[in-house]
Amino acid sequence: MVEFRIDRDSGLPAYLQLVRQVREALRLGWLEPGDRLPTVREVVATSGVNANTVLKAYRELEHSGLVEARQGAGTFVTASLGTAPVEVMAKLRGLIADWVHEARDAGLDDEDIDALVRDVLTDHDVKGANGDDHR
Repeated sequence: MVEFRIDRDSGLPAYLQLVRQVREALRLGWLEPGDRLPTVREVVATSGVNANTVLKAYRELEHSGLVEARQGAGTFVTASLGTAPVEVMAKLRGLIADWVHEARDAGLDDEDIDALVRDVLTDHDVKGANGDDHR
């Protein structure tokens, strides 16, 4: 089950943080079709957000076809966003974790690391997977 973390200093509304975290969990294979999301009451108790905020996030997920609310039973995942096998994602996550550790040892903070990752992703999008420049 996913455990939500709300960053009140992020500038991103709490309901969007909840939506983003569910989408991440779906991409990473931590949530799969048929899994039940935490109840509104559970999310309120663990994250401190308002129940209406949780309901708004769950409605957003439902409108995008990722979950469905079942009367008296809860909210269940109906779709997956993952495109790679869980084993591949786990291996790559380990490699990225090692790289982040190395970056932090080199004195980089989260913003530096984020900027590097975004630069590589942008460069990869521009050049393409095979290194050809598509600019």
